[in-house]
Amino acid sequence: MEKKTFYITTPIYYPSDKLHIGHCYTTVAADAMARFKRLTGYQVHFLTGTDEHGQKIERRALEAGKEPQEFVDEIVAWIKNLWKLLDISHDDFIRTTEKRHMQAVQKIFKKFYDQGDIYKAKYEGWYCTPCEAFWTERQLMEGKCPDCGRPVELVAEESYFFKMSKYVDRLVEHIETHPEFIQPVARKNEMINNFIKPGLEDLCVSRTTFKWGIPVPFDQDHVIYVWLDALSNYITALGYMSEDDSLLQTFWPANVQLIGKEIARFHTIYWPIFLMALGLELPEKVFGHGWLLLDDGKMSKSKGNVIDPIVLIERYSSDAIRYFLLREISFGADGHFSEEALVQRLNFDLANDLGNLLNRTLAMLKKYFGGRIPERGETGAEDEELLQAALALPQRLEQFMDELQLSSALAELWKFIGRANKYIDETAPWALKKAGQESRLQTVMYNLLESIRVISVLLLPFMPQTPKKIWQQLGIAEHKELHTWESLQTFGRLPAGVLTQPGEVLFPRLELTGEGGAPVRQATKKDKPQPAKQPQKTKEQKTKETETSGLISIDEFARVDLRVAEIKEAEKVEGADRLLKLIVDLGEEQRQVVAGIAQHYQPHELIGKRVLFVANLKPAKLRGIVSEGMLLAASDDEGNLTLVTTEAPIRAGSKVK
Repeated sequence: MEKKTFYITTPIYYPSDKLHIGHCYTTVAADAMARFKRLTGYQVHFLTGTDEHGQKIERRALEAGKEPQEFVDEIVAWIKNLWKLLDISHDDFIRTTEKRHMQAVQKIFKKFYDQGDIYKAKYEGWYCTPCEAFWTERQLMEGKCPDCGRPVELVAEESYFFKMSKYVDRLVEHIETHPEFIQPVARKNEMINNFIKPGLEDLCVSRTTFKWGIPVPFDQDHVIYVWLDALSNYITALGYMSEDDSLLQTFWPANVQLIGKEIARFHTIYWPIFLMALGLELPEKVFGHGWLLLDDGKMSKSKGNVIDPIVLIERYSSDAIRYFLLREISFGADGHFSEEALVQRLNFDLANDLGNLLNRTLAMLKKYFGGRIPERGETGAEDEELLQAALALPQRLEQFMDELQLSSALAELWKFIGRANKYIDETAPWALKKAGQESRLQTVMYNLLESIRVISVLLLPFMPQTPKKIWQQLGIAEHKELHTWESLQTFGRLPAGVLTQPGEVLFPRLELTGEGGAPVRQATKKDKPQPAKQPQKTKEQKTKETETSGLISIDEFARVDLRVAEIKEAEKVEGADRLLKLIVDLGEEQRQVVAGIAQHYQPHELIGKRVLFVANLKPAKLRGIVSEGMLLAASDDEGNLTLVTTEAPIRAGSKVK
């Protein structure tokens, strides 16, 4: 059978400065795709790298008092270290200053010239140096670059031009006959309406006003325009125009080229036209995703609002950062980043859902079976839904990944994690143990452990370090055959008798500390408020307290942790007329609460209400649903009830004093 291949690329990053967390988004997404394809049996080639030429680099190096090569070498070393910290599994890292690339680009330029696609003329127009982009007067926004909003320069110089008009009709035909080529659809419409329909002008592809670039092979006064240089990396990395183009023969055309939406024009207009001129097939899919935004807009060095990814990795771990980026943002749309949102997502999904499932299961296994994986015994009605969900899960994730819906894939995986947690509540292992139903208990515990194994394998592309830790705790780190896609095709591969090795909590809950909710760090016992030790009271003192009128001291009241909570979700509890299940936001975390208010409020009426909430109430279980806290409400003798809400807007999580 012919080996399945998959070629995925990210943009090669411009090392004029260190990257911020927004830049990491594209590469983490591409890495998750590459890892998933490898898991499912594909031969994968994943390319990333750095685009190191151009006027911007030359100017930045001059400002730093360094030669351009020295300047980029330092930043490229930092970028490579960042990718290592984020567990980026690229198969090749190309630098446009490498000999293999520069020689191939010169041959490409010469080929264009020889076949009449390039001609020399004088260029006069507007140029944005930070974006390395040419603009017409019509395209400027209030006289500034429409992409970055910075001032443009009027440039007049002798240049070589590429005849874009020669290929534009073929490009339009390709876009119309290959609807999957430019994604999402909004990017395709933008390219057609803003750039192609108004008339595609010939492109200036050489510069003479600076020297930091690849020389035009037959005219040393010119250097090749940085975008012709940079875009060619996707094929020069595969050996195009070299003595060995075996990688090109194996992997081209690219299956997916991931880019940020700000460079869609270069990748969906210039790049396919260059490929047509070279006689090469076009990529199957060019996907322009959105930006990662802060409250004050797009991250940028000029705004001073960038987030250092290495600081975040050191604080939370690479897997935590990868999970947030892939889960929080719907791929293709803009997403928002804040450290508070990061902590909430990690607490809710990783600590509460995944971490709790693993910890509860291993703790019960140790208590009931000495930590050894039992044989399956008696089956029950609760088993079938869990087993069928586990068997359907790999194909569901594969469908989402093929559609580049990475967030949806993780949501589907977390739906199964929720199903496994629900299975614990449905089967109640503690009750089975108490009732002496040993055979049934064996099956329940085995099914939970096997479900965790399934979860760990499917988590591998997204969080590559976490599955290894789970396998260690399950006692199957050396059982490589249990870490594969093939092992997911049947449910029940875990060998009985294996001794599990519960370890440290994978995802401790996090707390926001400090002014304004930052910085963030892991909570420890030292951080948690401890009740003060009280001296033993005498019998006489206790009797005297009983005889009082029920007054409490200020110290006793202070033990009640009252917070402002915002209700985020609400739904009725099946089979219970009075109960609603709520998800409330406490600022640094979200909690699940069961409240007896269904006869007074419809679920939709509660969304967005900010109510007073008892945050340190011991968890209870109502109708099998865990409730972590209590909403405050007032009621009268006539049966009326109202929630205690805040008079004016105030941040969720604020303490009531």
